[in-house]
Amino acid sequence: MKNWSIKAKVWSAIFAIIVAVSVGALAMTFFLYERLYIDKQIDRLFMEGQELRTVYAEHGANDYFFERIQWANDSKELTLTYTEDPMQLGSGSPFEPFANEHLITFDERQQLLEGETVVMIRENAYFEQKILGVALPLFDNEQLAGALFFSLPLSDVYEPFLNVGKILLLSLSTIILLIILICKKVVNHVVTPLTDMKEAAIQMAKGDFSLRISSTRSRKDEIGQLAESFNTLSSSLERVEEKRREFLADVSHELRTPLSYMKGYAEGVEEGVIDPSKGLSIIQKEANRLERLVNDLLDLAQLEGESYVMKDEPIAFAQLVYEVVEQFRYLAAQKRLQVHLDLDEDVIISGDPDRIEQVIRNLLDNAIKYAHEETTISLTIGREGSRAQFILSDQGIGIPEDKLALVFERFYRVNKSRSRKKGGTGLGLAIASQIIKKHGGTIDITSQELKGTTVTITLKTL
Repeated sequence: MKNWSIKAKVWSAIFAIIVAVSVGALAMTFFLYERLYIDKQIDRLFMEGQELRTVYAEHGANDYFFERIQWANDSKELTLTYTEDPMQLGSGSPFEPFANEHLITFDERQQLLEGETVVMIRENAYFEQKILGVALPLFDNEQLAGALFFSLPLSDVYEPFLNVGKILLLSLSTIILLIILICKKVVNHVVTPLTDMKEAAIQMAKGDFSLRISSTRSRKDEIGQLAESFNTLSSSLERVEEKRREFLADVSHELRTPLSYMKGYAEGVEEGVIDPSKGLSIIQKEANRLERLVNDLLDLAQLEGESYVMKDEPIAFAQLVYEVVEQFRYLAAQKRLQVHLDLDEDVIISGDPDRIEQVIRNLLDNAIKYAHEETTISLTIGREGSRAQFILSDQGIGIPEDKLALVFERFYRVNKSRSRKKGGTGLGLAIASQIIKKHGGTIDITSQELKGTTVTITLKTL
């Protein structure tokens, strides 16, 4: 049974329950019928016997008494026997030629002689079937003077039950059929999505994440929620797989370009077609770029891992930004850029100062690279409710609106050739985004093409 499918197990359980309930219902019905109906017949016989005993006590064994006995025999399905010698019930002599058949046993006869009512259910040769018998003693002046023996064939008792049993079996069969139909619908309703999920999981294990569970879209129960979660998982894995392929393709491309340059110039120097000093300079430049790319990849991989631990210490945010700006003064001056600072020195944040500095450096480096000459770059630190807010704005080439959602993707460049010439790896904003997320903050970029870009960062304050 361990290897059975869930549908087989459910149906096995349903059939086991149906069989158990059916057997239990029939057994209980028969038991109750036998107990209640037969007990009712015994009570009826006993009441009639009591009435005849009352008549016997008032009138004795006269004609009226025998008329009542005859009336009882003629009007009902029972047989009533009167004897003045209760011993005859033990010998069977009232029913010749069955004198050797005992209507009552020796112990029952003793009970009768002691004045007790005797009830029995047994086979009897005279009646040629199983009978229900009730024997009542008759007293005259407190002396045992006779006995009444009521007998009722059990076939007459069970005949109503047989008719009821047919109706019961028909009803039970109809109910079982309805239960099976309902269970089939319920099982299919529950098991079919699970089976679909199993098949989809098998395909997912083979690397195909395109399958979706479509049979439960309108369901709001646990199965529907599970299917929705499964579809979400499939979509996420599909996106992860797409990202993985894109990442491998991008890494291959990013590594191939500097390696191709290095190989080409090395061959040119070796063959004497390129000046060695120029060739070595370009090779060194591409080697440096390759080193930055590898370092950025390792950095991003660490940041995306759950095990990477950030420092958590107080940071004078304005001081950190000011120190970064001072390092870029020379580059800004080369493009005749004005750097405007509006820094709230009271803002203290909590985090890793090296990583926060890395983010500010990356953003300011991008702003200087892509700002128009003789424009202004603004850096602002303030408070937004209970959080610190850093805003960097430039007046540069900007980013197309349809590209804004992609700027935090790995290796994404708005203008690939121009970005590569400026020495970028396409990983800076992806790294910045991960650092801010690790600090529990947010980073957002708004931009207008040919007008400029604004980056807004919010972080926790102390």
